[in-house]
Amino acid sequence: MAHLQQNYRNDSLMLGFSDLKRLRSKRPLVLTAGRGIKVFDERGRDYIEAVSSFYCVALGYSDEELIEPAITQMRALPMYPSAIDRTVPAVMELAERLAALSPMPRTHVTFATTGSEANDHLIKFIWYANGFSGQPRRRKIISRWSSYHGSTVQLTGLGGGSDLHRSFAVPTDECLHVSHPNWPGGAQPGESEAAYGDRLAAELKAVIEEAGPDTVAALFAEPVSVSAGMYVPPAGYFAKMKAVLDSYGILLVVDEVVTGFGRTGQFWGTQTLDIKPDCMTSLKALSSTYQPISAIMMSGEFYDRLEHDSNEKGWFAHGGTYHAHPVAAAVALKTIEIYERRDIVGHVRAIMPAWQRGLAALNGHPLVAATRCFGLLGAVQLQQPGEGAAAASLQVGRLPAQVYQAGLDAGLIVRPLANCLVLSPPLIITKPEIEELFSRLTRALDRVLGSIPTLP
Repeated sequence: MAHLQQNYRNDSLMLGFSDLKRLRSKRPLVLTAGRGIKVFDERGRDYIEAVSSFYCVALGYSDEELIEPAITQMRALPMYPSAIDRTVPAVMELAERLAALSPMPRTHVTFATTGSEANDHLIKFIWYANGFSGQPRRRKIISRWSSYHGSTVQLTGLGGGSDLHRSFAVPTDECLHVSHPNWPGGAQPGESEAAYGDRLAAELKAVIEEAGPDTVAALFAEPVSVSAGMYVPPAGYFAKMKAVLDSYGILLVVDEVVTGFGRTGQFWGTQTLDIKPDCMTSLKALSSTYQPISAIMMSGEFYDRLEHDSNEKGWFAHGGTYHAHPVAAAVALKTIEIYERRDIVGHVRAIMPAWQRGLAALNGHPLVAATRCFGLLGAVQLQQPGEGAAAASLQVGRLPAQVYQAGLDAGLIVRPLANCLVLSPPLIITKPEIEELFSRLTRALDRVLGSIPTLP
């Protein structure tokens, strides 16, 4: 290992969300172990994972209870596809457990491997249902600017922003976008919370009318979009948006890939914000990402359309080799059992006040314009020193990247975005660990502040 560390050059590996040229000349951070809320690099140094990797390792690292079911299933039946009227017990039981936990009536479940697949496949299902029901023109999908729903061609066009669309030359003809909610930051001067929600609903209506109501199939939305900067919608936002959608016969799909399984203080983000979805997708915390598995959850009303349509063809022509992998299903089953047995949702609620206090304490720092908190999610809005919170500027240069690097030096991994840092620690984090997390983040902020030249 020592020889590898000293002489290894990265001539082969390409990493996403990375500077590819720099990756060739500078060794990436190589992590070799994890325990609880911490990961360890090849030199043995520990880092608090303040974003649970990609908002996903909900039960922390190296939980033996999640390792054992993988071993047991590997020994019993390591692989078998769930398709062509064949499946395995773990997959059947997992579907039943998710259906019972679902906030939707008569939920039906199918599985994929990634969140991108789940959202992409659900769009395919929606097009299938619309085609057989005499509405083949209903193909356009709406999402919010700056959102993220996956990395396939279709979903890259649906999420992100115009610069991302241009960079990858993705087709966007069937993608529509509306504003991302941000209360109170997105409100106009003097605009009330209710009026702001009304304005966003009116914008949705205008976008549908311009596109042609008979061409629009669904709106995809996260309860709170972490990738957009973790902005919280105004009260009543989803009810108003749903009313517009229902008036045109358009589906509401809630992407619970990040917000499911207790992250917001209830089992689903839809419950926390009282959202009434027609379909849902979930992933990350489903297996604490110890194994790759995602779920597509459909209300009975929507599923009935698929079943009716498949009768005309004699089968439902969709599947994938790795979908509902037996090992992944077994781990997901154990994960759900742990959530309930350890009362993870209750634990999240108990530590939320400490989390809120830790975030709020950062508001006096010269580099912090504002903080946002929702459940066990957080965002730290950055600013150039000397600016006030009311003047939170998007022109913060390299501050997020600088604080990210300083965080690594302090033993902390955060997620830098355009003008902020996003935090989403493992759900098992304790109050003392929350204090240590914010202590390390404060040291990182102080280090960056100390490196900025004094203004004349």
